[in-house]
Order: sequence, then structure tokens, then C-alpha cells
Amino acid sequence: MGAPVSLSGRLAMFGAQVRLGLEVWQRLRPSVDLLIEDDHGEPRSLDVVLPRLAGRCDLLLGPYSTLLMRRAGDIATALDRLIWNHGGAGDDVQTAHPRHVVSVPTPASRYAEPFVRHLAETGDRSTLRIVHGKGGFARQAAEGASRAAHEHGIPVVHGGPVEDGWNLFCAGSFEEDVELVKRARHSPAVCAVAAGVREFASAVDDPRGIYGVGQWFPGGGHHAALGVSEREFVAAYQDRTGEPPSYPAVQAVAAAILATHCADLAGGHSRAELRAVVAGLETSTLFGDFAIDPRTGRQTGHRTVLTRWGEGGPVAV
Repeated sequence: MGAPVSLSGRLAMFGAQVRLGLEVWQRLRPSVDLLIEDDHGEPRSLDVVLPRLAGRCDLLLGPYSTLLMRRAGDIATALDRLIWNHGGAGDDVQTAHPRHVVSVPTPASRYAEPFVRHLAETGDRSTLRIVHGKGGFARQAAEGASRAAHEHGIPVVHGGPVEDGWNLFCAGSFEEDVELVKRARHSPAVCAVAAGVREFASAVDDPRGIYGVGQWFPGGGHHAALGVSEREFVAAYQDRTGEPPSYPAVQAVAAAILATHCADLAGGHSRAELRAVVAGLETSTLFGDFAIDPRTGRQTGHRTVLTRWGEGGPVAV
């Protein structure tokens, strides 16, 4: 199994989590040889690293980030290989190459659903300000937040100043989200994609009360029909690092579990063999439910998780 991982560059914080997650999983399944190469968080580096991995590996995992996964899908198509997308939530990435990309995470357009639903269920239908950063992922997450708000009867304002005390949903790079949250301390309810990872606590003065949205959170009680259980993996990860994993590590492990399971069922590693098996697969891993639209390759089974920061760290809402 080959995996391009951002061990350096602007995505190294997330790449370190992915690497650790895969290495912990590989120790639990030593029959799999794992080959990791640094993609430096750059598409042009991926142009070299991914074909080299494809030439040496039976199974391929994608990189972390929608931007890198967009390039990885193009490369996989040119090589006629199947790539398991664990790190690109962008809707366009998930559907661009349906015969060559299998996506594990919830699409970006559905990121905000648990936050908006929480506001509605608690009776808060005040105006929601939606702000997004650069790139397709951020734009798609914001568009999805707007659709969800309208469905729940919540008025929406896009962009503008965040210091005016309105509820806020923001989606962007980690740095963009952190800057917006710092400026929005008077807002009654703030949800940021960046707040879904534990590193958020060290980036802001006081994270308490901030909502985060992420692909996974420990203690969700997901039944794992395939592979290692959540409890076993979290314990092994903590033994190695001293802290629980964040969702980038777990979604990479889920992709590895699904890839090896489909290879076992198919009895081979070709794109056609793997795609035929995964098209009708409905199952679950420690990451949660898995199913794809067989026509588009878009993930349909998995759901994002809403958290809120308290005194001892984030807790599931």
C-alpha cells in the first residue's frame, strides 16, 4: 500500500497525523507493507511521488487536502489506477473521476449540517453569517451551510464583518478559520472547520464554547464491521503518541481498511476489479458508515460530527 503524505510543507500538521495513524494501523495488520512518501503539500511534488508509488504498490491511498486530491485524481486516471480518497472532501474531487476515485469522507457540502441542525433544534433561528476562505472546499462547505440553513428556516448573510455578534459558520484553511474565530469572540455561536482538530486549542487564546465540525470524533460508538475497532485503534494510537487521534488519522486508516478488504474480495488489485467490488459495498469501519453513489463515486453513507470545546477539550454535541 502506497500513500503520499505531507510530512513537510504547509500541511505537515495534518500529514503527521495521517502518517502516525497509518503506522499504528499497520502494526495491527502486519501483513500489509506500507510505503509512505513525502508530497511536501504541493501538487507538483505529487506529480512525481504518486506515479512512483503506483509503480511499486498494489493499492494507493490519496493525499490529504482537497487541492492535492484534485491532482491525485487526474494522475490516477492517467495511470488507470484506483485511488482511495481519505483526505479530499471537496464535492468536485469526489465526483470528477468516478471510475478511478473512491471517496471515504463526507463531502464538503454536507460539513455544516450538524451545526445548522443543532441551532434549529435548540430554537436558535437568528441570522447566520457564513464566511469562507479560498479554494473549492471552503466555497462548497459554505454553499452547503447556506442550503441547510434555508431548509431549517434560518436567515443567512454571506461574508462581511464578523465582529457584529451574529452566529457564524466559517470554512477555510486552518489559518483562515483561526483568524476569523479570533475576531468573532462576541458571536453567540461560532462554528469553524478548524475547530474540529485538537491543534485548534494551541492556535487561539481560549477555545471554550467554539463549535467544531469534523469527519470523526472519539467515543462515537461506531460499529466497525470491517477492520480494527475504534477502541483498539485509539488505545494503540495513545500508547504511541500519548494523546487520542484527530480525524485525519482515522479517515486514512478507514481508507486503508476498505482498500485491503476490497482487494481481498476481488482477488486482485486492478482498477476494474476493485471498482466492481466497491460499487455496491455498504459497510462500516471505526470511522463510521461507508457507501458510495455507484454512478458518481461520491460518499453517501458517512456523516460529519459536531463538537464543542469545553474546559477539558472538545466534546461531542
